[in-house]
Amino acid sequence: MSVAGGVGVAGGVGRRGGIVFHSRICSAVTAASCLTHLGLAAGNQHGTWLNLLMLAMVAVCLPCAVHIWRHGRITALRQVMAAALAMTGVHAVLLLGTGSGGSGHLHSGAGTAAAVAGAVPAGSGALLAVIALEMTTALLAATLVARFRAQAHD
Repeated sequence: MSVAGGVGVAGGVGRRGGIVFHSRICSAVTAASCLTHLGLAAGNQHGTWLNLLMLAMVAVCLPCAVHIWRHGRITALRQVMAAALAMTGVHAVLLLGTGSGGSGHLHSGAGTAAAVAGAVPAGSGALLAVIALEMTTALLAATLVARFRAQAHD
């Protein structure tokens, strides 16, 4: 029942209902991540290049979240998966810092003294949470693609 690279997610029960629920959860997590990044970019606390990167991520992922909610499009799921994995990499680089002892993504210099002293920077927990969220988003999208493929073979 594949149409234009996607499978519809209109209501249902049983296995079909599980796919609908899976689609909606994937879409909701993707939209929440987009809104969070949009708010961070609007707050302008991360510098120009990170703000532009966040806005680009929102521009790619938010329309996909809508498509996943409405139709469960495979192409949208693949884009969300790729963007989530790319953002996982970006956040990992920010967590590790670029030769700055992990202080590459700290707010208003608050962790500089802690980084110099060898302590864990203040933003590390938040970055780890974002990495976990992005990995969860990619996993939700990947498993949904697998479910759609399995359904197509039934």
